[in-house]
Amino acid sequence: MDKKELGKKGEEWARKFLLRQGYKIIATNHRSRFGEIDIISEDKGTVVFIEVKTRSSIAFGTPIEAVTHSKQKRLYRLAEDFLITHHLESKPVRFDVLSLTVQGNDMKVEHVIGAF
Repeated sequence: MDKKELGKKGEEWARKFLLRQGYKIIATNHRSRFGEIDIISEDKGTVVFIEVKTRSSIAFGTPIEAVTHSKQKRLYRLAEDFLITHHLESKPVRFDVLSLTVQGNDMKVEHVIGAF
């Protein structure tokens, strides 16, 4: 499986995981002039912007470490644009990271709620 396929599969697994946790999926792969947000969901009245990172190895760092400060700043801009466009400015907001590490048939899932 190449990187692109792994990333796509990871986002699919992430959506299923979130649905099992009771999240409502609002949008996936939302694009704007600022970039793309992997998953936008709702959790108990809070709009949650979720960055999904999938890796097949941690040799070059964990998936969570890949969400750098510059990536966080871009996600803030994307979120602000989404909230304004969809008239959700008054809703509480949270940023999560969903980390998936796949090794063979095993998958480690780490959900960092309020990651930044």
